[in-house]
Amino acid sequence: MIRRILASMALLSVAFDAGAQSRNANRQVIVSAAVSLTDVLQQLAPIYQMKTGERVLLNLGSSNTLARQINFGAGPDVFISADEAQMNAVVTRIDPASRVDLFSNQLAIAVADDRPRAMKSARDLLDPAIKRIAIGDPAAVPAGVYARQYLEGLGLWKELSTKVVPSGSVRLALSAVESGAADAAIVYHTDIATAAHAREALLIPASQGPPIVYPAARVLAGPNPDGARRLLAFLRTPEAAAVFTRAGFLTPRDR
Repeated sequence: MIRRILASMALLSVAFDAGAQSRNANRQVIVSAAVSLTDVLQQLAPIYQMKTGERVLLNLGSSNTLARQINFGAGPDVFISADEAQMNAVVTRIDPASRVDLFSNQLAIAVADDRPRAMKSARDLLDPAIKRIAIGDPAAVPAGVYARQYLEGLGLWKELSTKVVPSGSVRLALSAVESGAADAAIVYHTDIATAAHAREALLIPASQGPPIVYPAARVLAGPNPDGARRLLAFLRTPEAAAVFTRAGFLTPRDR
């Protein structure tokens, strides 16, 4: 009798889980996320779908562009920014209780793989052979803002600013190196790991660079608030953290 009761309970549990996934089968979670997260989120999206039955639709771009879209009325369920400034720019559009700092990153200097070189410090960018340095737009794109802060801290910004080629996103800055349009780029360490034709010339220790943080929050106008909460919780699990760590991201406490 006890075995039959336990078996019935197990069947009810399976049926409940299947029913929950069935209810979510046609649901989706829309995520506007910094383009530097492209590869990890593409890995995590099918894992999340398998667990919940909800598809993840990714809207990837520069954080300042995504923040502007949200302020103009776009309604993703979740916004993940590459810096606090762009999250603060949409503060009236998000659920403040849902906001969380997910992880961190490091800046690095990239060069083309057909012209590899190692750098001892960012001062090597003063070399006359380096004529163009691609970075994200230092007035708006988080990676560019971080790059400028770093160079200013070293007292190099004034000397190097004439070489700077602003780009619309960190991935475009990296592409400029890969295509030969720039001799070097200051980007995220994690981006170089995904590049086909770029190499890392210098990794800037997190303790020496600006504090890089990726905050995430639920957007109030999003059509799937429960899905947003589930996805944010999933991104904080050890399983998701392992994917970020393998890609080279840091937890905020690792800084």
